[in-house]
Amino acid sequence: MHRCISGVMTAALWASVVQAESLETPDGLGSIQLASAGVAVSIRPVVRPQFKEYRVSTEGNARFQAWLGAFRERVRAQGISTSTLDRSLAGLTYDKKIIARDRNQAEFSKPIWEYLDTAVSDARIANGRAGLEQYQTTLTRIEAQYGVEKEVVAAIWGLETSFGTFRGSDQTIQSLATLAFDARRAQFFETQLVAALQIVQAGDVSPTNMVGSWAGAMGHTQFMPTSYLDHAVDFDGDGRRDIWSENPTDALASAAAYLARHGWTKGQPWGVEVRLPEGFDYATAKRDYTLTPSEWAARGVVTPDGRSVPDHGQAAILLPAGGQGVALMIFDNFKVIEAYNGADAYVIGIGHLSDRLAGHTPFQADWPRGDRVLSFTERKELQTRLTQIGFDTQSIDGRIGPNTINAVRAYQLAQGLLPDGYASLNLLERLR
Repeated sequence: MHRCISGVMTAALWASVVQAESLETPDGLGSIQLASAGVAVSIRPVVRPQFKEYRVSTEGNARFQAWLGAFRERVRAQGISTSTLDRSLAGLTYDKKIIARDRNQAEFSKPIWEYLDTAVSDARIANGRAGLEQYQTTLTRIEAQYGVEKEVVAAIWGLETSFGTFRGSDQTIQSLATLAFDARRAQFFETQLVAALQIVQAGDVSPTNMVGSWAGAMGHTQFMPTSYLDHAVDFDGDGRRDIWSENPTDALASAAAYLARHGWTKGQPWGVEVRLPEGFDYATAKRDYTLTPSEWAARGVVTPDGRSVPDHGQAAILLPAGGQGVALMIFDNFKVIEAYNGADAYVIGIGHLSDRLAGHTPFQADWPRGDRVLSFTERKELQTRLTQIGFDTQSIDGRIGPNTINAVRAYQLAQGLLPDGYASLNLLERLR
């Protein structure tokens, strides 16, 4: 996962470290539009199409080698042996291409409906059902042991690596060393690099075979090294927690173990599409306002066909595209998927793909497809302008999370607008 949440990070999470809506594909087939051609692709973020090859400067590599020497001394004190360091760090150079990819990710911005068009494409659903059939026995055993539905595990596999098709081929230690040397997130990536060396030292994988995404995410379900140490399991009983092999068994079980340890409740939906009544109080559509489904039904919030949602527990209303898009009633399992990747689009993608794999219907409401989603720069501008006039977004980071949504809603209420918390271009133009 990619974003560090509660001290862990598995591969799904890099998209939300930098930019929650980063949607370009890393798998060599091109970008997101391939879904319309029936090709199931990974939705892991990559560099812009105009990305160029970078030569490593002599000066830059010299500074990197000096840093690497100091790093070796630091990690010896943490119990990493000289032989492990020699095997793992020999021949490393500063890879400026990795830094270029890191910097360029934040430029992407895709609306959630385009994300879901790819994440839950017909091709991905078909491939997911084929994977469920192929690994039916394994996934049934995993579900029985960890209490996580097999469709949810398969959905993570599908979104992370397109069912193992695009697991990444970058040398993990090379990537992590470059990112640890870089100043932007040095502490985080040095922690990941140390964890990678611990994995090598334990004999789970050789440095050469430790490969994955350019940001250090590994295997079928894209665990970062710290998440591997904390949550990977040896489900096939061969004595190794092997998430890198062609056989996805250990990786699938590890994803289920991760969700289970973060509180997954079997039988509880992640979310359910709902229809909001006329006169709905949009100020109540926020993550920290929860009612039981029966209480929401008493307020007119029902399924698209008019039924009450079963009482699966406390639930909040989420409007990922504001009052004009799909409305969701979300439960605690939504938060559990967030621990894998904190981006709402990712959580909805996992949840909806798992529902489709289980035979449920597509979303019934449409999305505001005519809207242009704010760019990264515009989102920062929106946060800046809101904060300057007294609606504090808590940070100016270009990510539209709960704090920014709450600030948008407070501004909308103050202006007599529909308080749906939607960070739209019209809203930014009004602020300007």
